[in-house]
Amino acid sequence: MIPLYPLKFKTIYKDKIWGGQKIKTYLHKDFGALPNCGETWEISGVKSDVSVVAGGELQGESLADLLEKYKEELVGKKVYEHFGNIFPLLVKFIDANDDLSIQVHPNDELAKKHHNSFGKTEMWYVIEADPGSTLIAGFNKELTEQEYLDKFNSGHLTDILNKEDAKAGDVFFLPAGRVHTIGKGLLIAEIQQTSDITYRIYDFDRVDDKGNKRELHTQEALAAIDYKHYPEYKTKYQPEKDETVKLVSCPYFTTNLLDFTKGTSKDYSNLDSFVIYVCIEGQFTIKHNHASYPVKMGDCILLPKSIDKVELETTAGFKILESYIGE
Repeated sequence: MIPLYPLKFKTIYKDKIWGGQKIKTYLHKDFGALPNCGETWEISGVKSDVSVVAGGELQGESLADLLEKYKEELVGKKVYEHFGNIFPLLVKFIDANDDLSIQVHPNDELAKKHHNSFGKTEMWYVIEADPGSTLIAGFNKELTEQEYLDKFNSGHLTDILNKEDAKAGDVFFLPAGRVHTIGKGLLIAEIQQTSDITYRIYDFDRVDDKGNKRELHTQEALAAIDYKHYPEYKTKYQPEKDETVKLVSCPYFTTNLLDFTKGTSKDYSNLDSFVIYVCIEGQFTIKHNHASYPVKMGDCILLPKSIDKVELETTAGFKILESYIGE
């Protein structure tokens, strides 16, 4: 078989009713004839949108095919034992030119029962934000299901939602069950479980170009929602130059921030997982096995488990999100 190497996939572009132009103007990714682009799927094992390798000897191979062929060599022994031929993470960029719908995602148990799918726990890293941008994460007080329904049915749902100011560098962890929405003016990198299940709670009475409102999932959402109130919804971390800073660690993924002014080497020998790099600023070159793989802002790279050591070389500096399965 062809030896694995750092893999870049063809971007999947999605126009959305709330999408904008920042995928093109800020990330410099060309979405062609689409009127706008709300999301790009950079690494996806979702059956309807499986990623395809963009270059090298494996160009044209799908992520699903690679998993079947390479198994634990691609993702790691424990990961393959647990997930089999389903790649466990989905990586996106999201450009909100308008508020997204207020929504919630089911946990593993509910998703398995109703959709034969994984649940959807996710995290957001804010890449760029218009002045005054906000988002919603969770509730602003403890609620019962009935109190929630009373507010929902009276048209005052937004009164009980927790609104947060959002600026570049902010991080939000959204476990399944947390009501949320991305607000207008935000460009976000999202790391999430492999799932495309969203329960739409409220969509601001928007209509599409045919005059139709989007479907709501009021009943399904009731069982999925976490009605608790939490003291903090924004993830606290201390930015550090030229250090690996942990942002999020949960059973589904760990994500670190690498904000480097100089090159560095990475050794993943003790990690039984693939690694994903999401480049959110600058550029660098991955050196492995006497080959060079250039990476620029907006690129997402999958490092197979079989690659234990890499050099990251840079002249201009870079900022990346580094994600994997495990602590």
